[in-house]
Amino acid sequence: MADLTCVDGEVEMTDPAWFHNREARDKSAERASTAAFSARTAAKVRRFHESLPQYRPTPLVRLRKLAGYLGVRDILVKDESFRFNLGAFKALGASHALFRAVAERLNLRADQRSFQALMNTEVKEQVAGITCITATDGNHGRAVAWLAMQLGCTAVVYMPRGSSAARVQGIREFGARVSIIDGNYDDAVRLAENHALKNGWLLIQDTARPEYEHIPRCVMQGYMTMFVEAFEQMGGVMPTHVFAQCGVGSFSGACQAYLVQRFGEQRPVFTVVEPENAACYYESMIKGNGKPHIVEGNLATIMAGLACGEPNPLAWGILHDYADMFISCPDEVTLTGMRMLGNPLQGDDRVISGESGAVTLGLLYHLLRDRKYLPAGNALALNRHSSILLFSTEGDTDPEMYRNIVWGLSTQKP
Repeated sequence: MADLTCVDGEVEMTDPAWFHNREARDKSAERASTAAFSARTAAKVRRFHESLPQYRPTPLVRLRKLAGYLGVRDILVKDESFRFNLGAFKALGASHALFRAVAERLNLRADQRSFQALMNTEVKEQVAGITCITATDGNHGRAVAWLAMQLGCTAVVYMPRGSSAARVQGIREFGARVSIIDGNYDDAVRLAENHALKNGWLLIQDTARPEYEHIPRCVMQGYMTMFVEAFEQMGGVMPTHVFAQCGVGSFSGACQAYLVQRFGEQRPVFTVVEPENAACYYESMIKGNGKPHIVEGNLATIMAGLACGEPNPLAWGILHDYADMFISCPDEVTLTGMRMLGNPLQGDDRVISGESGAVTLGLLYHLLRDRKYLPAGNALALNRHSSILLFSTEGDTDPEMYRNIVWGLSTQKP
């Protein structure tokens, strides 16, 4: 755990804030099930994605020069800026969940549940009468709107106060009805839930609730295609460390569950990375009672895709039981990562990575080069033998923000 200091009789966490989960490797402890993320399920999900227009595996970039500079064996970055030409990984989860929801709403037989079957003229007429709804910080909503357009159904999207015009426009260009609410992301989720129930719409959300687990689980399973691709591109070789950014936890939870299923007790050391003002997993872990806790307020961070204050219950059990480290990062960490990926050492490929995509590389740099972070880096056993897998989960989905950051200009918009 991070060092603690005592101020006016109260315990205060010093910067950086990190929690080392020493129980993650306790073989005797009862653990959350990861059976829904088996190799068999991953293969089925991959086949679905392969049936979609524009499917291509995204690149796995090896930053050899940077690895040598930082003193580790290998740094590998899965570049999701190319995913379905949408600029982010979210299409994997949203497409799988919306496809399953539509097929089930229409009571299609198992042999009819393919993307091609939904393109049948008779079926498309039925799909046209369906409305789906979701809440988003940007990328998830754009992915839902994209597949809704492909299928021919209507999409309604709610976004939190302060959402950028570029992200709003990116969703509207796929024909979705977009509304910005006077509240944060979690408020938008609750509003979407209420309207789905009231109107009989399909709720496509990645946060589970009582009696609403199937679709969030489908979202999480959709992300497994990314992990399958990555390990194929690595030749099946296991990295020593995996870092995963975390909002509601669906992506990081799916990644951790996949690693448990594939490698068991020999799995890589896994680190959950969150923005400091929306670090609901880190805050829940330090409370130490085994329960998820909500972070309230405006959740201010430039990492819009990670500005979530309420853990997904499906991900919480997995990350609580298996993840090795939880780290809460200030925005400056992702600025570092964006600039390093956008201006690589000579010989390394450039990766265009947005605010939520680059935080893990920024953190890795600080863990290896910033004395304030060295205790956490040492706890993770980062050294010259380490091979680190990272995921750049989005490209420049807000081009103006990306340009300002990489150019070193103000990130505040007029």
